[in-house]
Amino acid sequence: MTATPQRPLLFANHRTTSAFEEIPIINLEEARSTNHAVRRALADQIRDACVNVGFFYVKNHGIPEDLISATVQAAKRFFALPAEAKAALDIHKSANFKGYTALLGENTNPANRGDLHEGFDIGWEEHAGGGRSDDGVMTGDNVWPDGLPGFREAVLDYYHAAVKLGQSLFPLFALALDLPENFFEDKTTKPAAIMRLLYYPPQTGEVDDRIEGIGAHTEYCFTILWQDDVPALQVLNNAGKWIDAIPIPGTLVINLGDQFARWTNDVFKSTVHRAVNRSGVERYSIPLFFGTDYDVKLEALPSCVSDDFPPKYEVVTAGEYVKSRLEATYAHSKADH
Repeated sequence: MTATPQRPLLFANHRTTSAFEEIPIINLEEARSTNHAVRRALADQIRDACVNVGFFYVKNHGIPEDLISATVQAAKRFFALPAEAKAALDIHKSANFKGYTALLGENTNPANRGDLHEGFDIGWEEHAGGGRSDDGVMTGDNVWPDGLPGFREAVLDYYHAAVKLGQSLFPLFALALDLPENFFEDKTTKPAAIMRLLYYPPQTGEVDDRIEGIGAHTEYCFTILWQDDVPALQVLNNAGKWIDAIPIPGTLVINLGDQFARWTNDVFKSTVHRAVNRSGVERYSIPLFFGTDYDVKLEALPSCVSDDFPPKYEVVTAGEYVKSRLEATYAHSKADH
């Protein structure tokens, strides 16, 4: 008789066999409760979402709506700039992928012809100015447009609020993995937080199926996404069906991404998703890609491996992994610059 392979405990106890049909909504109101049992119950909800879906909405997340609105208005002002003003900040001029991406300037799905959106990317920066000098392969300053008073301030206000939210989620992720709540604390002292402002023009007329807002892909690290009220985001379930991540007022969307998949040996799902804006109107979104410090090694956690399920991934640092993914995304347009 052949022995049944022993799966990691987390996988065995919490994976369901059915394909998800909706994305769960998790209330973060009790995230800072002093009652461990309350935090544990919240972490259990997160674990179920991470193991079976790889996505979840959060409400009562703590980022004020007026702060979000100010950032969205700043984004609209930026994308309304003349093409030459935006091109002056082209992301290919930056060694660490900061600045402006033109329409079709990236291609997340190699089978496609490009992504139909414009973007503006920033990394860590204090309000007083200056980036970090110790981010390894991702070290480098942000670039900012001229002639947009208040733009930098509004964008950084939201950026730091989203980073704070990301840091508050890590103790819950640790509990969800049966680890001490402070397990990730020394791994997120200088978090690899990259934020994007994204503008999707309406995709109208004759539609090329190989051009999407963002092609099907997985994310390189966990993502905190604000999306406006225009439906576009879709998540692929394990039956091969696209599930709409419909905009829900007052929520943000959390996507686990590949860093957690590597750490957890695929116990936590990194789920394929895409954005297709065929609404006939403009769409805006703001993802913050939250990773560990760039020098942290991404190696499988003990609770997520067993003799029958050894580590699947080569150990690399977070910075090396992020940079390799960004290089692949922008490779098809690099030759034009």
